[in-house]
Amino acid sequence: MKASTQSKPRAASRQLPVRRAARAELVSADHRPYVAPKNRALVFGDKWDYAPAPEDSKNYVIAPQHELFINGKFVAPTSGKYFESINPATEQTLTTIAAANAEDVDSAVKAARKAYDKVWSKMPGRERGKYLYRIARIIQEKSRELAVLETMDGGKTIKESRDVDLPLVAAHFFYYAGWADKLKYAFPGKTPQPLGVAGQIIPWNFPLLMAAWKIAPALACGNTVVLKPAETTSLTALRLAQIFQEAGLPEGVVNIVTGAGETGAALVNHPDIDKIAFTGSTDVGKLIARTIAARSADLCIGSAQGGSKRAESEFGAPRLTLELGGKAANILFEDAPIDQAIEGVINGIYFNQGHVCCAGSRLFVQEGIYSKVIKKLRDRIQTLRVGNPLDKNTDIGAINSRPQLEKIRELVQSGVDEGAELTQTQCTLPAKGYWFAPSFLTGVTHAHRVASEEIFGPVLSVMTFRTPEEAFERANNIPYGLSAGVWTDKGSKIFKMVNKLRAGVVWANTYNKFDPTSPFGGYKESGFGREGGLQGLAAYCRLD
Repeated sequence: MKASTQSKPRAASRQLPVRRAARAELVSADHRPYVAPKNRALVFGDKWDYAPAPEDSKNYVIAPQHELFINGKFVAPTSGKYFESINPATEQTLTTIAAANAEDVDSAVKAARKAYDKVWSKMPGRERGKYLYRIARIIQEKSRELAVLETMDGGKTIKESRDVDLPLVAAHFFYYAGWADKLKYAFPGKTPQPLGVAGQIIPWNFPLLMAAWKIAPALACGNTVVLKPAETTSLTALRLAQIFQEAGLPEGVVNIVTGAGETGAALVNHPDIDKIAFTGSTDVGKLIARTIAARSADLCIGSAQGGSKRAESEFGAPRLTLELGGKAANILFEDAPIDQAIEGVINGIYFNQGHVCCAGSRLFVQEGIYSKVIKKLRDRIQTLRVGNPLDKNTDIGAINSRPQLEKIRELVQSGVDEGAELTQTQCTLPAKGYWFAPSFLTGVTHAHRVASEEIFGPVLSVMTFRTPEEAFERANNIPYGLSAGVWTDKGSKIFKMVNKLRAGVVWANTYNKFDPTSPFGGYKESGFGREGGLQGLAAYCRLD
């Protein structure tokens, strides 16, 4: 037995060099170097290239000139001035759009006040709901056209406009239409009353969706609206005005004034506005907050001295909600499902070219899985397709404007100059248009600008952590507090992190999921107030 047991190891030891030699012969015959299993990756070359699949835009004619929408009609601006609307993917002019001045804004506010006093505030909730239902159905009918216009005007991919934005736009009108005759059930023990005329200013990253977020709850509560869209993406808001006409919405209930910052300033400073809702940059939000606070203080002093006070607002100045910038932390623990988390990270930062205020632009990876995550992230971004936003296969569209592109470039260069390592997709960017390759930065510390300033582009800053306590402390150590993400398979860890993170929205094992029933908003320099859900109704009601 002893001799038998000793002979087997010797036989095995004789066979081992033969196997190694065979492998060496195989590798040399194939002319490819041996790659360790942990470094292997699937490389398909051009085998999985997609044929072009562009959405047809020729059937949707864009008028060469667009006017202001005031009192149910399209009217020319009093100044006679217009500005160009540019397709960021081609740098071609789509149309010219009216530039409203203070006189135009005054006309819009007067029309909204007249509609509020004589029609909309007196209309039963069930009748207001019928208009909102009608608007929602027309949006569904015209969703393909609206998606194409949204893509051409803003640069986002057609599959995002078609599959994300437009369904949510219709869903918000449907949702708030249902609440229009049930407001007393939304706020038990209270008597909800409309505020009056709402001035709403929306950004360029989700033009149509932001319009729906603001207009639908305002109308459901009985308010009238003056909307000011971003100057680079006004096209779909004006197309929405045509839908309001088609739905038979009473004149003056919604008015749309287009223009640059001066138009927005005229709206904020108008004395007959009862509510201001702003979504945009933190710097502009701070300016609006200071302006309204100063007006409120002046009016309170005047009232104390025997002056008159407006009845529409509690202190004579408009109420305010702000949804501002963010620098969200996406926290990846070592017990998380890595492949699922990588997809969530990709969706969190590269969705809509990173033009998302709640984008997961800071990735915190637990040290034990850092190398594995970086490898998978590097491989995954190489599969992202950058190009024509109207192509149904495109993953990353065009940057919204040249100034935004320059801002992204400047911040990324600052990260490289400060010692971070840049990784980008190996893709060929189109010659025309505004483009930036999907990127991520490693070796980032909290002292880097890219770790604390909002880039608002397809750029991810990657950092590491060791313990949950370190993760939420570093995630919270920033002026913003809009959103965050947590990836782990432990439910207890999710609840611990959610309770510690100072963010208005926290996603667990997913990212960028939105629903009309769910409130959205931030803390600190990300603003205050909520949009969506019952909280979105409360922002447009006076609860007596």
